[in-house]
Amino acid sequence: MTPQKMIIYNLFPLLAGKFTGWKKHIERASTMGFNWIFVNPVQRTGASGSLYSVADYFGIDPLFVDEKSRKGAGDQLKDAIKTAERFGLRVMTDLVLNHCAADSELLKTHPAWFAWEGRGKVEHPFAMDAGKKVVWRDLAKFDHRNSSDREGLFRYSLEVVEFLVRLGFKGMRCDAAYQLPRSFWERLIAETKQRHPDVLFLAETLGSPPGLTRKTAASGFDYVFNSSKWWDFTSPWLLEQYALTRELAPSISFPETHDTERLCKELDGNIDGMKQRYLFAALFSAGVMMPIGFEFGFRKRLHVVNTRPSDWEETGVNLSSFIARVNGIKAANSVFHEDAPTSALSHANPNVLLMWKASTRTEQESLLILNKDIRGKQNFYAENLQRFLQAGAPAVDISPEYPLDYIPQPFSYDLRPGQGIVIAAARDRFPEE
Repeated sequence: MTPQKMIIYNLFPLLAGKFTGWKKHIERASTMGFNWIFVNPVQRTGASGSLYSVADYFGIDPLFVDEKSRKGAGDQLKDAIKTAERFGLRVMTDLVLNHCAADSELLKTHPAWFAWEGRGKVEHPFAMDAGKKVVWRDLAKFDHRNSSDREGLFRYSLEVVEFLVRLGFKGMRCDAAYQLPRSFWERLIAETKQRHPDVLFLAETLGSPPGLTRKTAASGFDYVFNSSKWWDFTSPWLLEQYALTRELAPSISFPETHDTERLCKELDGNIDGMKQRYLFAALFSAGVMMPIGFEFGFRKRLHVVNTRPSDWEETGVNLSSFIARVNGIKAANSVFHEDAPTSALSHANPNVLLMWKASTRTEQESLLILNKDIRGKQNFYAENLQRFLQAGAPAVDISPEYPLDYIPQPFSYDLRPGQGIVIAAARDRFPEE
């Protein structure tokens, strides 16, 4: 099966605002070469106002509804999704089934669906952050494993998926997927795909141990998210984790998300570093996802409660054309939209990453020569660059910036800060037997 091209723009709804105002963001995403839009939850929230504290799975948050429109909430959202489709983008959303709002009516109408710590005290989800336990008290945890009404909870979950599909969503990013049983996902995905074969399921697995990520990937997911954002370009852990899940489900990289600090803030405005990280994220794995505002070097962290359209920043930064070129490279070369066999190769300069990838579906392979240093130049030298490739055909420079007309032998190049050189080549075809 030909892999999907997953080049995803995260339209964060609290920053984008009313459904009727999404067109300009969708059009910009299309211009940059994205082919998917990911929208965080837009369902009605509980008292905390967090996007991920869903109180009514079949209601739309009034924050996103344009009161001046003659159309209702559902139709406004459907129109926004149809607009994306006219621009060539499919739309996915979050599927939040690990928990709901602690003040949801579901706790009263279906108490058997929840995990309880004691009489009248519902269990709250938590995570470990730098050794500290962070508890989300605005959330109530569903009990998909031990509920006395597991079938009722499953059927409700399936109804939620059906509701989202009817709105027009073609993909589900499954929040905290690793915290739910494998059997649940296998059944939910299988039953959904029987009715809607084109709907994709993506597993959010951030914070999950590698072994658990592997088990989650094996539950029928089309994609999982990886942790390449935090790689130092040297340690072995990323390629080890990549190898664990590569043949089970392809992965998606990102330079930042709504759960992280803005990269521009982390790098103190270093544009070379932002380009470096986006290029790597886009070419490392099958898919890439970028949040709204990255292209403009936004520094305000996206907040699931407090962000508003008034937080839009005027930065003077615009990486749109660079991102468009990178996305074009990814879309045009099959080796970059599969989790292909990948290795970091040894060479003379430890400050330069030399990463080799080879497609298992086509004859294409590639080299990424990436300057790890975002503040200074680094030299890369190879007596014969072709020796790093299996290809018999000549290598071609397809880099987003400063591409070379030909590959000299020997190859010596002073990489600009954070610069990446992208080399593509084709292996010899074997005659059909």
